[in-house]
Amino acid sequence: MSMSIIKKICFFIVLLTSFTMMSQELGKVSGKVALSGNEPLEGISVVLKGTKHSSVTNANGQYEIRNVKPGSYTISVRSVGIRPLEDAIVVTAKQTTVKNFSLSETQEDLDEVVITKNKYKQDKPSLSLRLQTPVLEIPQNIQIVSAQTLKDQQITSMSDGVIRNVSGAVRLEHWGDLYTNITMRGTQIQAFRNGFNVVSSFWGPLTEDMSFVDHIEFVKGPAGFMLSSGDPSGLYNVVTKKPTGISKGEVTATVGSYDFYRVSLDLDGKLDKAGKLLYRFNGAAQKKRSHRPFEHNDRYVIAPVISYQIDDKTKITAEYNFQYANMTEVGSYYVFGPQAGGYAALPRNFTMTQPGLPDTNIQDHSGYLQFEHKFDDNWKLTAQTSYFKYIQQGYSSWPGVVGPGPADRDFDGTPEGNLAYGEIIRNVGIWDAESNMYLGQIFVNGKFKTGAVSHKILGGIDLGNKDYMADWGQSHDLDTVDNPFNVYNPNYGTPSNGFPAFDHETPLSQRAGGIMSSEYAAGYIQDELGFFENRLRLTLAARYTWLSQSSWGDTQEDTHITPRAGLSFSIDSNTSVYGLYDQAFIPQSGITQNGDPIKPLTGNNLEFGIKRDWFDGSWNTTLSAYRITKKNELTSDPKNGPNDIYKVILGEKRAEGIEFDVRGKIIDGLNVIANYAFTESIVTSSNVPTIAAGSTVPGYAKHTANAWLNYTIQSGKLKGFGASIGGTGLVGRQTDTWSVGLERLPNYFKLDGGLSYETGKIKVTANVFNILDKYLYSGSYYEWLQAYYWQTEAPRNFRVGVTYKLF
Repeated sequence: MSMSIIKKICFFIVLLTSFTMMSQELGKVSGKVALSGNEPLEGISVVLKGTKHSSVTNANGQYEIRNVKPGSYTISVRSVGIRPLEDAIVVTAKQTTVKNFSLSETQEDLDEVVITKNKYKQDKPSLSLRLQTPVLEIPQNIQIVSAQTLKDQQITSMSDGVIRNVSGAVRLEHWGDLYTNITMRGTQIQAFRNGFNVVSSFWGPLTEDMSFVDHIEFVKGPAGFMLSSGDPSGLYNVVTKKPTGISKGEVTATVGSYDFYRVSLDLDGKLDKAGKLLYRFNGAAQKKRSHRPFEHNDRYVIAPVISYQIDDKTKITAEYNFQYANMTEVGSYYVFGPQAGGYAALPRNFTMTQPGLPDTNIQDHSGYLQFEHKFDDNWKLTAQTSYFKYIQQGYSSWPGVVGPGPADRDFDGTPEGNLAYGEIIRNVGIWDAESNMYLGQIFVNGKFKTGAVSHKILGGIDLGNKDYMADWGQSHDLDTVDNPFNVYNPNYGTPSNGFPAFDHETPLSQRAGGIMSSEYAAGYIQDELGFFENRLRLTLAARYTWLSQSSWGDTQEDTHITPRAGLSFSIDSNTSVYGLYDQAFIPQSGITQNGDPIKPLTGNNLEFGIKRDWFDGSWNTTLSAYRITKKNELTSDPKNGPNDIYKVILGEKRAEGIEFDVRGKIIDGLNVIANYAFTESIVTSSNVPTIAAGSTVPGYAKHTANAWLNYTIQSGKLKGFGASIGGTGLVGRQTDTWSVGLERLPNYFKLDGGLSYETGKIKVTANVFNILDKYLYSGSYYEWLQAYYWQTEAPRNFRVGVTYKLF
């Protein structure tokens, strides 16, 4: 062995010995971050300031920082929306320095962050809801569907089972997976995204894909604290995913029945070493067919977000969401049958759609820019603006005639022939549409005291400009009187009257024949006064709204002041009772056959409730009772034709009911979501001859009950194995239209369940839907056609998904 080799070996031995001695002289820092009650907090960043040393708490709230050089340091606890908590520590060689942090739910540091104490319960509303008060203390029924709930139930879109997690929410199903259109407390509620009202017309917005959704907040009743305009029945606010400052990523692949294939990606991290420039990127691609032949719904999504922390007080966030949907024509999922046959007279996989019709495609763009600035620990300014653009090119199918009866397509009363029982003339209409929305908000949150009284101030301005135009003016009968479509002997070959040849080239502005638009400006102020060390809270608020709206050339302007008063009292630290009076004011767009002017809808809500957190906040219950009165509401007229463009002004209606919700962790590993609602809605006065006072208002089920239980084994050889079971029951369904018909919708029960297993970076989730394989459907009697229509749900089906954590 040469001398040079011996020297190299000796050098490496000395070097290795030096590293070993150095490592033995280094120290370690560990500890736990928890809420009061020792509830661990996951995903909290722990940093030694001025060094590269950092860690993130695990599911048990624990962190560990190794190989720290002995010395004095400042340790900092950070998370999105939390003011950093800091303390001095000393690291000693060869020893572990233990530093624990206990955060109180009521301390000021948590006023903006949503802390998830367990899988299904969230205690704080998002910043986009504008409030800085825990849900327990807000004098209103607010239910939050958590991100983990969406994952466990394998919910892929806003219309894919979300409502099972909220009491009293139902869907009319008329738009399938194109528009969600949720009804609650007797009326369709408003759709929000990140605090913006994204409804430009009755049709929309495109239902959100869950790939870029963090959680969903359901606000029941009027919400004067955040609405420039809104329905008295409430709203749902879809909160999109934002950067967290924690580097993580995951990819999920899902397969299921009826050629369901989906992959989604979620990346979260830093773009600079200082952690000031953060990013979040979500994307998804989905191919989906149906239990009905010739039907599909494919989705593609990208959603990048960037935030920049300019300094400790100022942050800017920019976000863009793009959804592209390519699907069978709207209406393909409906089946029509003769009046004498009633509901469900055909197999649940039966279809009336015509293969060969071009697809309908939708492009849904939304962009957001948000500016946040803290003046100090008590005052904060938030300004945000957004732009939404919706483009649709496609078709809508709806029959022109359902036999037996005269096959008249001219609407002039002249019979053109007669159809036999089960014969139908299918009609396809064009549905090209475009919508633009420019929205802006600026609001201030503040805190101060006057003597023994505390104040939480919310004040701001909302601005909006919305327009919607569509071409419904072109239609084509696929079948002829001499050769109609027979539901008992269907022929899916080339239709007897050929395919439509619609004009898509002429600019939509020329084809639409008009536009629905609205402009509004609103200013509001709210003060939450706290008495007796904030045990008693009085909320006083008012909003002034100006709006101008146009429906196909008819322009109206109006102003309105809506007051809000709420009272909440904490019986103890875990229990509160509340009462609320609130009003709503919302522009309406539409046209009436007799040209009546369209006035804004006005309504008020009187509500009482009790909320309680159980076992250190592990789970929560809410019980509420309400009465909502609405005036001047636009609704469909039973005498309208199949295009359903014309509306009528109802008069006044009243909805009232009781709601109960429970959600959270009952014991370690066992999580539950359960709810029940009793709802009743009637017309108290009517301007429409076909709708008498005392009539039941469609749009709800009298009794709605849901439950979802999930248990995950916490230790032992089967640790990580989980099982879920859930059901939905509807009794006394009034989810059809004003047309009474001869038959009501039957009671409804659906049972779902699943298994999961998580180990290391991999989690497998499998769910079976409609376990009992029931023939489930919704629909209505349609007086204009003297026929029943219904949309079936899939037979027993499954989804299996695998999630892999990239880092």
